[in-house]
Amino acid sequence: MTTRIGVVTFPGSLDDSDARRAIGLAGGDAVALWHRDKDLHQVDAVVLPGGFSYGDYLRCGAIARFSPVMATVIEQAKAGMPVLGICNGFQVLCESHLLPGALTRNDHLHFVCRDQRLRVESADTAWTSDYERGQEITVPLKNGEGGYVADERTLDELEAEGRVAFRYLGGNPNGSRRDIAGITNEAGNVVGLMPHPEHAVEALTGPTTDGLGFFTSAVKKLVTS
Repeated sequence: MTTRIGVVTFPGSLDDSDARRAIGLAGGDAVALWHRDKDLHQVDAVVLPGGFSYGDYLRCGAIARFSPVMATVIEQAKAGMPVLGICNGFQVLCESHLLPGALTRNDHLHFVCRDQRLRVESADTAWTSDYERGQEITVPLKNGEGGYVADERTLDELEAEGRVAFRYLGGNPNGSRRDIAGITNEAGNVVGLMPHPEHAVEALTGPTTDGLGFFTSAVKKLVTS
């Protein structure tokens, strides 16, 4: 039976079609989800894609968090459904309090767009099980408000509980605390990161195919669960 992974489209989403393509390449069935629809159409997992939801008004992800679809996503995520937030999707997850902390303006105040080296810090999540802890991967990064921040107590808890999923290598591109590029919730089913794995799934268009593991991890997890 094919794994159904939904990709939410908000007004201003840019990378939703790329995420759907990545899911298909990983062997899943990509399902388009509309932000005004509470029905998740029986999907097994959800991806919140990159872009500029609602034009990033107020602050990134702040309005998208109140979209009708997010009420169901939040409910299902708390019940164990795998949810991946990429870039703007990571911001939405933080605004929804599914993940702690927040994303702020890059410390150099410039938009950054580059191929980014990452170290996998956790291979125990629904979206990273096809990687090995300590593995280095390269995927594109593109953001203007990608600096991950949280209070020291929260940062210490993330470190102690093994919830830092990815860390930047080769220089911190946006001022994220402790070089954090992505984190996970306590259960490991919700993951958010600023870099874009969906842009590194084909040799023709990506710097690598290192990002495909996110989507194959979820497909395999759902098939065996």
